[in-house]
Amino acid sequence: MDNIFGWIQLALYVAVLLALTKPMGIYLARVLDAGGRTFLDPALGPVERTFYRLLGVDPKREQSWVEYAISLLVFSLVGFLFTYAVLRFQNLLPLNPQGFGPLSPDLAFNTAASFTTNTNWQNYGGESTLSYFSQMVGLVFHNFVSAAAGIAVAAALIRGIARHSARTIGNFWVDLVRINLYLLVPLCLVYAVFLVSQGTIQNFKPYVKAEVVEQAAGKPSVQTIAQGPVASQAAVKMLGTNGGGFMNANAAHPYENPTPLSNFVQMLSIFLIPSGLTYTFGRMVNHRRHGWAIWTAMTVLFLAGALAAWSAEARGNPNLTAVGVDASQGNMEGKEVRFGVFDSALFATITTDASCGAVNAMHDSFTPLGGLVPLIDIQLGEVIFGGVGAGLYGMLVFVVLTVFLAGLMIGRTPEYLGKKIEAYDVKASAVTVLVPILSILGFTAWAAVSAWGVAGLHNAGPHGLSEMLYAYSSTTGNNGSAFAGLSGNTAWYNTTLGLAMLAGRFFVMVPVLALAGDFASKKRAPQSGGSFPVSGPVFVVLLIGTIVIVGALTFFPALSLGPVVEHFLMGSGKLF
Repeated sequence: MDNIFGWIQLALYVAVLLALTKPMGIYLARVLDAGGRTFLDPALGPVERTFYRLLGVDPKREQSWVEYAISLLVFSLVGFLFTYAVLRFQNLLPLNPQGFGPLSPDLAFNTAASFTTNTNWQNYGGESTLSYFSQMVGLVFHNFVSAAAGIAVAAALIRGIARHSARTIGNFWVDLVRINLYLLVPLCLVYAVFLVSQGTIQNFKPYVKAEVVEQAAGKPSVQTIAQGPVASQAAVKMLGTNGGGFMNANAAHPYENPTPLSNFVQMLSIFLIPSGLTYTFGRMVNHRRHGWAIWTAMTVLFLAGALAAWSAEARGNPNLTAVGVDASQGNMEGKEVRFGVFDSALFATITTDASCGAVNAMHDSFTPLGGLVPLIDIQLGEVIFGGVGAGLYGMLVFVVLTVFLAGLMIGRTPEYLGKKIEAYDVKASAVTVLVPILSILGFTAWAAVSAWGVAGLHNAGPHGLSEMLYAYSSTTGNNGSAFAGLSGNTAWYNTTLGLAMLAGRFFVMVPVLALAGDFASKKRAPQSGGSFPVSGPVFVVLLIGTIVIVGALTFFPALSLGPVVEHFLMGSGKLF
C-alpha cells in the first residue's frame, strides 16, 4: 500500500463523489417530484405527457402502497415474460449476424430473472451467446426500467417518511416514466458518447476474423474479434448499477473499458446516483444533516472495505512468491495490467458496495482476504451506497432498526423524525433483513450437500464453498458479480440462482413499500429533547455498528469455513 498514486486516486475519487452528491441530489429531488421542473422540461414535457396518454395514467392520481406494489409486480412480470420470449426465439429475430440460436429454457429463465431484478448475473458469454437484438432490446430494456424501479421504491419510502397522515406514496407509473425520461436516458446518452471517445466500440458489424501474429502449438491461427453496440450498454450498466457486460470479460475487456480515465469514470458513475439520493432524502424530509450522516456512514464503510481489499492484494500470494513469481506488484493473478492491484481492488469494492456487479478483475483470483471484502459487501445488504434506489431504501431499513435499538437502550419509545416506530415497522424492517439471509444461507446449504451443487465447483475445499456462497450472495443481493470459478450454466444452478434473484428483489421491495405506507399514515409529533438525534458522530457509529453486527453475526460462521480458513491455509503453504 505504498503506492502514492493509489492514495491520490482514492482521495480524488471521494472528493469528486462528494462534489457531485449535492447537485445530483437536487436534480433527483426535482425528477422525483411529479410537479417538479427540470431544464429538460421544454423538450421532454410533451414526450412525458404522451407516455401517460399511451399508458392510460392520470399523473395527478397517487397510489396507496398496495397499489404501488401491484403496479411494480405486474410491470416486472410482463418485462420478465418479454425478455424470456426474446431469448428463447432470438434466432427468429433481427440483428443476429452471428446466427446465434435460442437459449435453453433454464438459461432463458435465469437471464430474464437476472435482468428483471437488476441483478444482471450472466451464466453465459455475451459475445458468444446473444444476438445484438437480444442485447439491445431484451436486456438493455431492463437495464433502464429495473434501475428506475429501484429508484421509484426509494422515492416511495422517502415520501412515506416525509409525509404524515397520508394514504398515498406516489404513482409508480409516473415515477417510472420520469426517472427514465429525465434521468437515465439523458445521462446515458452523454455517457455513451464519452465512452466512444475513449475507444469503446458501438456498431452493428459482423464479428471480425484476424490472423494471429504468433500461433501457439495446437491453437487456431484465426482469432474472432467481437463487435457490437457496446458503449450504449456499458453506459447504463454502470449508471443503473446493472453490471451486465456486453462482453464476457465485462469491464476488464478493452472494448468496454479502454482507458484509465474510462475506468475512473465508470467507478464514479456506479456511486453517482446512490450518493445523490442521500442528499435527495435529506432535502425531501427537511433534515439535510440526517442525509449527510447517512452519506458519512456509507463512506466510512466503503473506505474500510477498499483499504482492506487493497492491503490484501498488495501483499500478494505467498504460494506464488514461493515458486518465483515477482511479488513487487502484489497479487496480479486475474487482473488487467492496465489497471493493476489498486484499481482492481477499488473497482471490486465499489461494484459490490453497490448492486452493480461489473468487474475489471476476476474476484476468483483475489487472495482469500481480498475476496472476503466483496463477499461481505454484498452480505451486508449492499447498503454502502448500494444499487440505485435499493441502496438507500436498504440503508433506511437499518436506520429504522438503529433508532429502534437506541430507543430500547435508553428506555424510551423509539421515534424517527417525529414518528413513533411501532411493531409493524420493526416487523417490516426485519423481513427485509431476514429474506436475504434465508435465501443466501438456505440455497448455499442446499447446493453444498447436493451432487449438482458440488459438480459445478472449479475448486475444492474452502474456496469451493466460497464460490457457492458468493454465487447465492450475489444473486440474492442483486449484485451479479461472481467468483468466476463456478460452472453455473446447469438446470439446477440456473433455476435456484434465478429464484434467489427474484426473492432478493421482490420479497424485499414489498415490505419496504409496506413500511413506506405505514410511515405515511402516521401523525408527526414535534421532536423533543428526548428524541434520538439522527445526525452527528453518535448516530453514524450506531448505524455502522448495527449494519456490521447484523452481517457479522449472521454470516461469520459461513465465512469462517470459506475465505477465513483459506487465508490460514494459504499462509501455511497448502493449496486447493
